[in-house]
Amino acid sequence: VRRGAAHFDLGCAPCHGAPGREPPVIPARMTPPPPDLAPKIEHWKPAELFWIVKHGIKLTGMPAWPAQGRDDEVWSVVAFLLTLPELGPAEYRRQAWGTPVRPDARPVAGLGDRQEIARTLEVCGRCHALGSTDVPSDAFPRLAGQQQAYLRATLIAYARGTRPSGIMQPIAAALDADQLEALAEWLAVLEPTPGARSPIDEETLRRGERIARQGEPGRDVPSCVHCHGPLDAPRNPHYPLLAGQPAGFLEQQLKLFRSGERGGGPHASIMHTAIGRMTDAQMRDASLYYASLDPHERSASR
Repeated sequence: VRRGAAHFDLGCAPCHGAPGREPPVIPARMTPPPPDLAPKIEHWKPAELFWIVKHGIKLTGMPAWPAQGRDDEVWSVVAFLLTLPELGPAEYRRQAWGTPVRPDARPVAGLGDRQEIARTLEVCGRCHALGSTDVPSDAFPRLAGQQQAYLRATLIAYARGTRPSGIMQPIAAALDADQLEALAEWLAVLEPTPGARSPIDEETLRRGERIARQGEPGRDVPSCVHCHGPLDAPRNPHYPLLAGQPAGFLEQQLKLFRSGERGGGPHASIMHTAIGRMTDAQMRDASLYYASLDPHERSASR
C-alpha cells in the first residue's frame, strides 16, 4: 500500500486528483476526463483494476504501465486503490509522503541550489526514509550509506529502462547527468539509520547466516558475503551493501532476479546464475539474516 501510494501521488494524482486536493484543471478538459477514482473503486474487482493499471485504456490519456514485467508494482498500486475510498486528506498524505526530508545545510555540488536539492530529496525521501527519524517500509531499500558506484549505476539503469520499474524510471529519467552523480554522492555519505527489524528466530538466523557466508554447495549457490558483505576485504563498489536492508525488499529482489525481471547493472548476469538455484525458503532465510544486521556493518566493511 505504501509503495502504491507513493506512485499514485506522483503518477496518478496529477490527472485524477487526490483526497484534500482540488480537481486538476487541465486534465479535466481531456476527452474523456480522468475520473475522481475514490467513488469508482467499488465497481471494480482487484483483478480488473490490475488489468487497467497494467494495460491502460485505449483512446484515453490512461497509459499502460511502463515496465510490463513488473506485476508486483502494478499490484502495489491496486492495493493502494482499494484503500482510497476510505482515506481522508491527512491519512492520504501520510501514506503518500511519509516523513518530510530535511537535507543538511551543506551544499551538494551538481544538485543546484538549496530549493532544488530539497525538491529532489523530497521525492526520494517519501519512500526511502531519508529523514533522521524515519522508519523505513519493508517495500523500499534504505539508500543512506549505500555504495556510490552502485547508486549511480542503478539510477542510470532505471533511467534507461534496463532495470525495469514503472515507479523508478520516470523519477530517474528526469535527472540530468550532474544531478544523478551528485545524488549518488549525497546518499552514499548520508548516515544510515537503523529501522524496525523483522522478527527472526535463532534457527532461521543460523540458516540465513550459513547461506550468506557459505552458500549452498549442494545446489551450487555461492556465498553472499564475498560480494555484499559484511566482510573485511575489498569488494566491487558496484555491488550493493545488504546489511540492515528490509527483509521483504531483499526477498522480492531475489525472486525478481530468479524470474529474470531484475537486471540492468553491469553485473546482473552473475545474480541470474546464482539465484536460479535458490529455493523460496533459502531466499527468505538469507533475507531475514541480512535484515537482522546493523546497517553500520555494511559501511564499516567496504
